Amino acid sequence: MHRLRNGDHGPAVAEIRGTLAGLGFLRDAHSADGVNGSYWIAPDAAFDPSLDSAVRAFQQHRGLLVDGVVGPATYRSLKEASYRLGARTLIYQLSAPLYGDDVATLQRRLQDLGFYVDRVDGYFGPQTHEGLTAFQREIGLSADGICGPDTLRSLDLLGARVTGGNPHRISEEELVHRSGPQLTGKRIVIDPGLGGDDHGRAVPTEFGDMYESEILWDLGSRLEGRMAATGMETFLSRPHSANPTDVERAETSNAFDADLMISLRCAANDSPAANGVASFHFGNSHGSTSMIGQVLSGFIQREVVARTSLQDCRTHGRTWDLLRLTKMPTIQVDIGYLTNEYDGAVLTNPRFRDVIAEAILIAVKRLYLLGQDDQPTGTYTFAELLAEELASADRG
Repeated sequence: MHRLRNGDHGPAVAEIRGTLAGLGFLRDAHSADGVNGSYWIAPDAAFDPSLDSAVRAFQQHRGLLVDGVVGPATYRSLKEASYRLGARTLIYQLSAPLYGDDVATLQRRLQDLGFYVDRVDGYFGPQTHEGLTAFQREIGLSADGICGPDTLRSLDLLGARVTGGNPHRISEEELVHRSGPQLTGKRIVIDPGLGGDDHGRAVPTEFGDMYESEILWDLGSRLEGRMAATGMETFLSRPHSANPTDVERAETSNAFDADLMISLRCAANDSPAANGVASFHFGNSHGSTSMIGQVLSGFIQREVVARTSLQDCRTHGRTWDLLRLTKMPTIQVDIGYLTNEYDGAVLTNPRFRDVIAEAILIAVKRLYLLGQDDQPTGTYTFAELLAEELASADRG
C-alpha cells in the first residue's frame, strides 16, 4: 500500500480516520457516532496534525515504530484492532492466516480456561487450533477447530475458571530451568539484517565506505564463531546472498527448533544526534510478553553498554513480525545508529564488533545461569566462559 502521512488526503485517509475514531484514538469532527459500529467520514478526508497524533498514539499502544506514518505494518495493525470476537468465523487456515484482536480475545479466554498456554498474539496458528479443539472436545461440541456461534456461546457461558496467571511465561521459564546452565547443545538462530543486493547505509571510514550489510554479517559471523566454540548449535537465518522478509526469516528459524533467536540490526535517524543501542522482545497491548525475551534483552543491554559506552536506549516490547511469528524467544538488537558519528566509529571498528559479539554471548550465558555464580556486568570474558564450559564438559 501507499504510505500515508501528514499532508495526504483521500479515501484511504478517510478509512484510517474512521478506524481510529472507532477505536477511540480520535475525536473526529467529520464523523458521527456510527450505526452498527461504523463511522461516516468525508471521502476526501485530510491527514492533519490531529490524525498524526492519533496514529502515533495507536502505534505506541500497539508496540509499533512510532513515526506517524501509516505503512503496511501500521495499516495491518489497524485492521487487526478493528476485529471483535464474533464478527467473523475463526479457523486455522494455511493459505490465508487469520490475525486480529478477535483471535487474541479467543486465545485469552482459552488460556483462562486452561486450554491454551502460548502467546496471546492475535495469530490463529496451530497452537490456537489445538487449544480450541481441546476445549470443544471437553464440552461436547464437534471438535472441528471452527470458532462459530456455538463455541462462542459456550465460552461465554463457562467464563473463566482462573484468571491472572501467565501460562506462557511459566512455560518459557520452565524450559530455561530444565535446559541447565551449560551452553553446550543450546540451539541458537543468528539473524543478520539486510543481505543480497540490499547493502544498506554506507559509513565512511579511513579505508573507504563500509556498508551496513557488511557490519551486520561480520558481527553475526563473530557471534556464531564464539557460540560454536562453546558447543552451541548455531544457524543463520539466511545465506549471504539473500535478504528475506521478516516473515520468511521467522519461518526459516522456526524450522530449526531453536532455543533462542538473536536478530542484529542497525538504526538510523534524520538527526545525527540520535545514538545508542536498544533491544526488543515480543510484547503487546494484550498484556502478553515473552518473559525470556524480556530478561535476555535486559542482559544484552547491560553487557553491551558496559563494554562499549554506547548510549543505553533500554529494552522495549514490540509486535514486529520477527518477534511475533517466531516460536522461540526472539531478541532484536539495534546495535547503534549509523547516522551518528560515535556509533558509526564503534560499529566500523572490528575490535568493537568483537566486544559486542562477546557481550551478546555473555548475556546468553547469564540467561541460563539464572542468577547463579554470576559475575559483575561487563567483567565476564569469553576466555573465562570458554574455560568454564570446557571444565563442565570434562566433569560431565
